Amino acid sequence: MQIRSLVHGPLYRELKPNMISRSRYRIVLWSLAALSIAMVSRGAAADDAPPPNILFAIADDWGFGHASAYGSKWVETPSFDQVAREGLLFNRAYTPNAKCAPSRASILTGRNSWQLKEAANHLCYFPIEFKGWPEALNEAGWHVGHTAKGWGPGVANDADDQPRLMTGKAYDRRKAEPPASQINRIDYASNFDDFLAARPEDQPWCFWYGATEPHRGYEFGSGVSKAGKQLSDIEHVPAYWPDNEIVRNDMLDYAFEIEHFDHHLGRMLESLRTRGLLENTIVIVTSDHGMPFPRGKGGAYDASNHVPLAVCWKNGIASPGRKIDDLISFVDLAPTLIEVAGLQWSETGMAPSPGHSLTEIFASEKSGIVNPERNHVLIGMERHDIGRPQDVGYPIRGIVTHDTLYLHNYEPDRWPACNPETGYLNCDAGATKTVILQDRRTAGSDPHWDLCFGKRPADELYDLDDDKDCIQNLAASDSSAERVKQIRERMESELRTQADPRMFGNGKVFDKYPHASSANVGFYERFMRGDKVKAGWVNESDFEPIPLD
Repeated sequence: MQIRSLVHGPLYRELKPNMISRSRYRIVLWSLAALSIAMVSRGAAADDAPPPNILFAIADDWGFGHASAYGSKWVETPSFDQVAREGLLFNRAYTPNAKCAPSRASILTGRNSWQLKEAANHLCYFPIEFKGWPEALNEAGWHVGHTAKGWGPGVANDADDQPRLMTGKAYDRRKAEPPASQINRIDYASNFDDFLAARPEDQPWCFWYGATEPHRGYEFGSGVSKAGKQLSDIEHVPAYWPDNEIVRNDMLDYAFEIEHFDHHLGRMLESLRTRGLLENTIVIVTSDHGMPFPRGKGGAYDASNHVPLAVCWKNGIASPGRKIDDLISFVDLAPTLIEVAGLQWSETGMAPSPGHSLTEIFASEKSGIVNPERNHVLIGMERHDIGRPQDVGYPIRGIVTHDTLYLHNYEPDRWPACNPETGYLNCDAGATKTVILQDRRTAGSDPHWDLCFGKRPADELYDLDDDKDCIQNLAASDSSAERVKQIRERMESELRTQADPRMFGNGKVFDKYPHASSANVGFYERFMRGDKVKAGWVNESDFEPIPLD
């Protein structure tokens, strides 16, 4: 670990002068200096050691647990498993907001959605004032690039109305025949090779591998017919979906696309190894949010925000192979990468972050809980997709602890997945969605529809130890009233310190920010008056013939 990490990292922030006496502060600094000297005498990296290169690999809509490193029997991820084996596997990593653009905004800036103005929303105009770490690295002289999906969807322009390189220069020239009809033709790994070939030898580099898998759509049945999977491979179908052949096929098709992402990751790791670059490259592998199924992506349940995360860095992680149970938020990633890059946050031009660098976990030799203070994360959402009157969102704030998920729905009279008559537009089309909608229409009511698409109470409280699918809302019990009150107060107190507009009566500002796609503006009103408007991410059969209010 670089000495810089000791004197400017988490320990320094904990011992700054306003927390201890000046005399003790001087003693602490001298102690840190002595420790630094001792580390150098043992051969530890000095300040002039080169920073690590960065490979940031992010899948599109990959949910937690769906990797063989987590024990899954129906998703094989040898490359992700390798990263975990040679580094760290995080069991409790979360995105603050389970939708593509706002989640990626938090990754890039180190700020929660409610701290990002327009960037809290999906399909937004990204605010000029918020800079991401790839931009900061580029300004510091790094070679920065990406393939396929970076930040988005939305518009991110600079003060001159020119496109910002949010994740560096695009490397998308290489194509390959995909293994299934709905998988992207971009040859991610070959584009990474082009990026490496273009790098100046004396520059550190950062590459964003942004696959578009396992985002929908899927080639139905490809998991069985092309990947050789069996429906019986799946150990558990979540209780909020029916357990039948259609749903299991849908899950296996999703698994096939995860494995495509993992295959290209493996090719990238091999490229690093053959070039002698792997030892001093920090590799981070994750997803932007949960799977694109009902009650997953676009929600705020554990299946929505809980994401896979593995990190390896041969030169910077002690005791590889550890499994970490600390609660980690995406807002922790930007502080981590700025620190390991050897930059000072105050000099990057990035807005302040509530996140905390993960370097303390890298340096530790502990498994399980490394820092007991990492005992919760905050989550939430504002406007995702269109499909409600006046283009309003579905505001939620929540807090996740080691054993509890609490959610407060600020507008419970609204439809959480957008209005039924406009196709539940905050849930992508797919076989599982179609089955659930049809079951309700056939029977007149359906418990799976209630859980995935029905209106919700203001408060939801779930026991994550005994109810991993978040089915039994404990907040509905009178005996939980005091517990709900206390946890909401804790959550909202922290949100106030982060200047969340919703905590100060200004939550409507999120609904007033303009859409970056004019075709989506006023969708509900235009559709209801008979205009021929299209929403290409849902099926025609998703639209209910009459309102269900």
